[in-house]
Amino acid sequence: MKKLILSLAILSASLVWAQKKEIANAVKAVDSGDLATANSEISKAEGIFGDKTYLLEPSVLEQYYYAKGLSLLKAGKNIEGAEYLAKISTLGTEEIYTGKDAEKNKVYFVGKAAADKSGSGLSLKQEKYSPALTEKLREAIDPLLRKANEAATTSYNNKKFDVAGEKFAETYYLFKAAGQDNKNLLYYAGVAYAQTPDKKAQSTDILQSLIKSNYTGEETVYTAKNTKTGQVETLDKAAFDLYKKANAGYSDFKIEKTPSKQEELYEVTASLLFEQGKYDEAGKVAEEGLKKFPKNQSLGQVQSNSYFKSGKTDEFVNNLKAKIAANPNDKESLYNLGVMQSKDPSKQAEAEATFKKLVDLDPKFPNALNNLVFAILGEDEAAINQYRELKKAGKIDEANKVLEQRRARFQKALPYAEKLYANDPNNKEVVTLLKGMYMTTQNTAKYNEFKAKEAGMK
Repeated sequence: MKKLILSLAILSASLVWAQKKEIANAVKAVDSGDLATANSEISKAEGIFGDKTYLLEPSVLEQYYYAKGLSLLKAGKNIEGAEYLAKISTLGTEEIYTGKDAEKNKVYFVGKAAADKSGSGLSLKQEKYSPALTEKLREAIDPLLRKANEAATTSYNNKKFDVAGEKFAETYYLFKAAGQDNKNLLYYAGVAYAQTPDKKAQSTDILQSLIKSNYTGEETVYTAKNTKTGQVETLDKAAFDLYKKANAGYSDFKIEKTPSKQEELYEVTASLLFEQGKYDEAGKVAEEGLKKFPKNQSLGQVQSNSYFKSGKTDEFVNNLKAKIAANPNDKESLYNLGVMQSKDPSKQAEAEATFKKLVDLDPKFPNALNNLVFAILGEDEAAINQYRELKKAGKIDEANKVLEQRRARFQKALPYAEKLYANDPNNKEVVTLLKGMYMTTQNTAKYNEFKAKEAGMK
């Protein structure tokens, strides 16, 4: 048994040494421009550790990210390569959680989330790691960074949003690899993708990740006027402080904060999710956004529509009522509430009252008058059937009472139907409706007039 344990330990050590050697060879190859050798060595190393990068000590993992990222970049896979290189920066900013797994292998989890996700229940200690390839990496990516940044801006201005999205994402990860986590670039990538029909899924992935990171997009901008050129220049904080203290060559020093992009971020994300038919997700994003921006009408609309589309009728109605309570002049919410109420025979009076409020606010709101007329008339076919059954049963007085109530409803709805006609006199359906209403209310002259109008339209 002891001999077997010793053999496994020797085997494990030899595998670790092998992948170290192969990764080191990959770094040398990619630096010399020999992509074939670099990719071959990377493949050999990956064949040993697979997806278990936590088995690589940080210095080896850094070399792996370096070789893998640059080889992908040089092969034209820019975003994927930039993402790998950006992980080097993460090695320097996150805590490294180290320990040994059940097989006695040394493990290195980058960040608490990775350590927690492992679910190993190991006793891990925290360490820090300082990447050794940062300067070398910056030299390699600087020309790529400038090129990607220029391409992103130019493509966006030329409305080539699919290219702009890719280039903004590439610029973000390259900047991150250089040690600068500028999430505004990622936001611009999401916004560009949002305007590309077949890239909306990528857009929502990016924008949702920004929401989770509590991104606001606020920036502190440092400017000063160059006294030689007279031009206002944007400076980094170190240069700003230095020039201001030295009081030489610059004047008009200003510090400004850019507005937050967070409200717009929630709006765009919720709308995109709704557009893709992801109604539950859209509703959740809208709800979260409304907690921070309760007066945002766009988020409120997405939330309502998401409830409706996902079949959450009670939530939809309650949401509409809350919006109307906050803004009694919210015509769209009044209309939608009236429609929902009119679907329930027991709530016809409520539907009538809701549509009446809407008509009083705006008589020309689409379908408002039409819906008010039918809300007042109620289930007319049911009333006619009730009348016939009572008459057939010999209950003449009760039948006549049903008929009188029906005629009263028609008389009440008539002024609104006449307004409907005044707004659209060439609508044949409205003419036919009025003809029937005049017949029911026993207005013979008007009945004949509209009967003639209807015949003329035929």
